[in-house]
Amino acid sequence: MARTIKPARSKLKAAEIAALYAQLAAERPDPRTELDYRDPYTLVVAVALSAQATDVGVNKATRKLFDIADTPQKMLALGEEGVAAHIKTIGLWRNKAKNVIALSELLIEKYGGVVPQDRDALTELPGVGRKTANVVLNEAFGQPTIAVDTHIFRVSNRTGLAPGKTPDQVEAILDRVTPETYKKGAHHWLILHGRYVCDARKPACWRCGIADICKFKTKTPNPADTPKPAKAKAARPR
Repeated sequence: MARTIKPARSKLKAAEIAALYAQLAAERPDPRTELDYRDPYTLVVAVALSAQATDVGVNKATRKLFDIADTPQKMLALGEEGVAAHIKTIGLWRNKAKNVIALSELLIEKYGGVVPQDRDALTELPGVGRKTANVVLNEAFGQPTIAVDTHIFRVSNRTGLAPGKTPDQVEAILDRVTPETYKKGAHHWLILHGRYVCDARKPACWRCGIADICKFKTKTPNPADTPKPAKAKAARPR
């Protein structure tokens, strides 16, 4: 007889989950992406460029790029080499330049240059995976999607909110346990908490607003409370 595998579930109780989101919402009432964009198209491009790159680095590169190419048509006119010249400071820039041109071309051919508001349609675009599609749907179109990046994956597992071995598992749990009230902002709250508080190497547990809910056992103590080692007295000359 086949063994029934129970779906992964949160380690937190419903009341704890609600309290966790309420605290994160209080800290950041108007959460937004830190990527600079002007419309759904430039957001797609920016998020596609952000893979294995920092938002700060992407913003620095796209500032001038979007000044001259903020539509699929203008991007095609700029060409792959033109795009590449603007994004050479970003990791994997050659492949990303190809994808930006290819996705722009497909948007024109299939959607008249308009970014579709559908996950399956978005993931057909070159360089756009499920995570990128979820970011665009959430940020540009206000859909309650959660894009699981490294920050959200870490926070979800560390707190016990959504423990999973893969981003898809974590996303499935988050989608199931996150109260409807918080689903729209959940993506940003979790990613920003991971970026600025729940650091990968040394989480700032002493200033974390959800530390009392978090299931992470080895909480990081406040460095200010750690006594400094006494300085050795210099030997007096004889």
